[in-house]
Amino acid sequence: MNTETESSAAALAALGHPARLMVFRLLVQAGPTGLLVGEIAEHLDMPLSTLAHHLRSLKQAGLITQTRKGREVETRADTESLRNVLDFLMSECCKGVPALARAP
Repeated sequence: MNTETESSAAALAALGHPARLMVFRLLVQAGPTGLLVGEIAEHLDMPLSTLAHHLRSLKQAGLITQTRKGREVETRADTESLRNVLDFLMSECCKGVPALARAP
C-alpha cells in the first residue's frame, strides 16, 4: 500500500464515526476562522473530554489543524486534506477495470 492510500484510509476511518463527522461538518461550516474547542462542545452538546478524543483522531488523520491562542485552542477543518482524499477516490473514475487472466 502506498502513502496516499494509507492517509486516505485514515481520513475516511476518522470520518466514519458519527461524532467525528459532526465535528468535521461543523468546522467546515465555520469556515477558515474555525471554532474554539469550547464552542464546538457547546454547538454539539458534547462533553469536553469526549470532544478531545474525537479531535485527537481527526488531527491524527490530518483533517483538522489546531492553533493555541493563550488558553484557548482554535480548530479548523483542513479542507485541502479532504480534497486530496476525494481526488484519490475519484482519480480512476470511469477508466475501466482490466480483465484478470483466468487459469483454465
